[in-house]
Amino acid sequence: MFVCTLNRVTSVFLITATALLFLSACDKQADQQGGGGFPPPSVSVAEVIVRDIVPWDEFNGRIEAQEIIDIRPRVGGVIQKVAYREGDVVKKGDLLFAIDQEPFRAELEVAEAELVRARAQANLARVESGRSKNLFERNLVSEGEYDQSVATEAQSNANVRSAEANLSLARLNLDYTEIRSPITGRTGRALVTKGNLVSSDPTPDVLMNIVSLNPIYVYFDSDELSYLRYSKNAQQSAAAGNKNEASSVLVGLSDEEGFPREGNVDFVSNQADPNTGTVRLRAVLDNKDNRLIPGLFARVKLLGQNAEQVVLIDDRAILTDQDRKFVYTLGPENAALRRDISLGRSVEGLRIVSAGLAKGDQVIVHGVQKVFFPNMPVSPQPITMGDPPPMPGPPGQH
Repeated sequence: MFVCTLNRVTSVFLITATALLFLSACDKQADQQGGGGFPPPSVSVAEVIVRDIVPWDEFNGRIEAQEIIDIRPRVGGVIQKVAYREGDVVKKGDLLFAIDQEPFRAELEVAEAELVRARAQANLARVESGRSKNLFERNLVSEGEYDQSVATEAQSNANVRSAEANLSLARLNLDYTEIRSPITGRTGRALVTKGNLVSSDPTPDVLMNIVSLNPIYVYFDSDELSYLRYSKNAQQSAAAGNKNEASSVLVGLSDEEGFPREGNVDFVSNQADPNTGTVRLRAVLDNKDNRLIPGLFARVKLLGQNAEQVVLIDDRAILTDQDRKFVYTLGPENAALRRDISLGRSVEGLRIVSAGLAKGDQVIVHGVQKVFFPNMPVSPQPITMGDPPPMPGPPGQH
């Protein structure tokens, strides 16, 4: 009886010990496979790219003409001819409007006749003055009569100069009847048509306006930090004799890819706007194709002076935790380590990381959604930063 009971206790003990050893082995195997008995998830891992790039700041701007001129008449009269087509590009000196010239031709003829009369009177006064001088020297006329002849000659000469000035003015007024373009540029809508009476006094009427096309300006507002950085670079470049390097800008229109147009900053406002904290800058651009017209929206890239070394990663690797950005990097024993980062702008499809990563770091790019918690084991598959996600495998393949 005692022997049977002992054998039964021994059997129970052996069975219990065997079960404990089996469970311990299963737990160890599960730990090695990432927990829960499942293998570590397969993820794509890429090393960060470290590259030298020229820093820049992007702004929104507006195109403006160097010259915007309202065309007004210098003399009043009836518009006899509109000599341009609205919206055309005209050259400096091209005829725009013609005012009826008949009244001004008549005034010119009157001025010419007045000059002839004044010169004739001056010649007569000169002869009489000479004769009076001769008689005065012979004591045949009084001193008062001699003085009178000298004054008459001087007044006649003044009348000649006055007539010459009136003639010049009459010629100018006749020339002013032909209103010509003061610059090369694009014309606007004609505000008057043939047959309308225009006035030059007291306030001349506006006939149309014309804007210059090449070169052309783009104005944009820079934030304080960008302005201070630009100002510092400009001073350094000026000291090194490379004035234009720190003032380079690239410009793109709404329908253009990237920034195909180049220019230089030629003006910086002498004060910042206290309401917005911005500083107005102006760049001058070449506009040989005459495509840039005042008022167009423009994207402006203000380039820095020297290249800087930056870290670049794929946007698909970036995760968000409330107001923080982070990635998972590959750590010892293939553990996914969380790394908080600070981001910059995009460069050629990649994102600049201003803080949090360094050269040699490997970042989980594809499959990051499989990482449920930090330090989770993963199965890394190396790729190059920026590569597309791998094609899915057959069903049942991890």
